[in-house]
Amino acid sequence: MADKEPSREAKELAAQVDRDGGRVLALYQEPVGEHWQIFCLLPRGKCEASPYQRDLSPTHVKRLTESIKRLDRFVDPIVVISPRPGVYWTPNGNHRRTVLDKLKADFIPAILVVEPQMVFEVLPLNVEKAHNLKEKSLEVIRMYRALAKEEADTTEESWAFQFESPHFVTLGLLYEENKRFAGGAFAPILRRVDKFLKQTLPKGLETRTERAELVRGTDAALAAVVAKVKKRGINHPFVKNYLLARTTPLTRARKTLPSFEQTFKKLRENLEEFDVAKVRYDDIQRSSIMGAPAGE
Repeated sequence: MADKEPSREAKELAAQVDRDGGRVLALYQEPVGEHWQIFCLLPRGKCEASPYQRDLSPTHVKRLTESIKRLDRFVDPIVVISPRPGVYWTPNGNHRRTVLDKLKADFIPAILVVEPQMVFEVLPLNVEKAHNLKEKSLEVIRMYRALAKEEADTTEESWAFQFESPHFVTLGLLYEENKRFAGGAFAPILRRVDKFLKQTLPKGLETRTERAELVRGTDAALAAVVAKVKKRGINHPFVKNYLLARTTPLTRARKTLPSFEQTFKKLRENLEEFDVAKVRYDDIQRSSIMGAPAGE
């Protein structure tokens, strides 16, 4: 690969880096698909988070800052793309970028991906810090909104790899409105009945909004039942999961699942008819132990 001439796009982007005040260290072909990339130092002020990714974790930034200060060196370049001259987005490395911003470094070591559309492909590789459900869902819905404008003729199925799971889209809409939404309680049901849509993304966003509204209404019914349970003196962090497990229309033995709409309409009806007099603290406690992930 050493004797190959860099692509025209790679050379033009390298020249842009120089004009933007950066320093190109190498143009190289990555070893899997032999795509041209640029290893460079970029001015700190020109590097930004991509608008589609999760929010920063202050705890993770603090831990990274302490580690880098202790080592007195930065050894892990961020990944960036350039949507336009003078601007570099990082879909993978925003916590590291923030640390260098806090430390007021002049330059940020970066691997610059030549094709700007790869911003949506790189996001799923972001493993700097494991996503929790809320972070992942918000990242997916932000990506979805951007794609609905930029790739309006495509469908959800076209972006299944990037979105990972359809229920992240629905949950993303719910978390946008309420960061404290009980997504973990509804996720087991959503994973079973939420499917990728064959509609174009703008139309799909309308359908997703309707689905989120169904879940939101069910959550309101759930909150009313939880309040009745607490009024009986039963207060347990697993109570929402317990109630949903007792009222879900989805049974393990059921081979044919109802539609998304049927599931949440029936779930809401079951919650509204649920007899809280049957709830026992010991039953919730046993369910929480049985439902806890291994190692907890």
